[in-house]
Amino acid sequence: MSTIVTGATGFIGSHIARKLVGRGEDVKVLVRKTSNTKNIDDLKIEKVYGDVLNRESLISAFKGCKTLYHSAGLVSFKRSDYKKMVDVNVTGAENVLSAAMEAGVKKVLFTSSVAAIGPETENSLINENTNFSIYDKDIGYINDKYDAEQVARDYIEKGLPVTILNPSVVLGPGDVNLSSSASVLWYCKKKFPGYMDGTLNIVDVEDVAEGHILAAEKGKSGERYILANANLTVFEYFKLLEKVSGVKAPGFKVPFVMAYATAFLMERVIGKSFPNYTTMDLDSVKLSKFNWHVDNSKAVSELGFNPTPVEKTLEKTINWFKENGLLD
Repeated sequence: MSTIVTGATGFIGSHIARKLVGRGEDVKVLVRKTSNTKNIDDLKIEKVYGDVLNRESLISAFKGCKTLYHSAGLVSFKRSDYKKMVDVNVTGAENVLSAAMEAGVKKVLFTSSVAAIGPETENSLINENTNFSIYDKDIGYINDKYDAEQVARDYIEKGLPVTILNPSVVLGPGDVNLSSSASVLWYCKKKFPGYMDGTLNIVDVEDVAEGHILAAEKGKSGERYILANANLTVFEYFKLLEKVSGVKAPGFKVPFVMAYATAFLMERVIGKSFPNYTTMDLDSVKLSKFNWHVDNSKAVSELGFNPTPVEKTLEKTINWFKENGLLD
């Protein structure tokens, strides 16, 4: 029986598809007629046409598939994208899992995010049992990822075998939509006038893809597995980028009040829209107030997850931007 990947033209999904092909699996990928297939054009795969917003197209696409990797999703921190994110991330998850159950899929690997778990207190690490506590902060992407996981849990209760993967901030080659690795590009282009207080965890996209495959082999239905690597402050992240790229890190620390006021003015008053991870949108500024350091020990011990050294991940990301003319 086949394995099918949704979101295979995107960042994480394309790496999952590539690794599955490398293992000799019979791989199908769900694509839309308008999809940019650059990331998978060199792979020996079967393309089936459908859309996560069209349940009937999914039932047809999933027929005969034993395993489903659901990695389709939209990453955005723009208020103007809130409705689209609900459609793709939440309604799309409902359609995919409903169709998988009807089509008789035996195993689902569900790509979520550390965002769906939420932050921890200052001196604690996020783990798979952290209680989500920031729904009232009205951060669209965060709430949508949480809601999508609740959909997944509903289907687990209905009997669909779903294993949930929660990557942190994913970096690496192949981010054609400039989603999570965009911060590396903006840094190299000197778009950050300063840095803010804040924490993050970064992980290599190839490790995330491998983590999904390990979860298909060793993961348990109904369980979460955090796929993460290096816990850093924003300042430490910029200093690592300085070391790898040769671009000097900004030395000015931007106060939260200044960042919040500027983002509110630019996005909510003037109506200007910024690309992901420029930190000029209000949601990104809000996120900087929370602790996003995580514990990956469950994935390490139960799946055999083995992250790449962070400097190597940054080097690969920068090299891909250079090779694709984005740093000319």
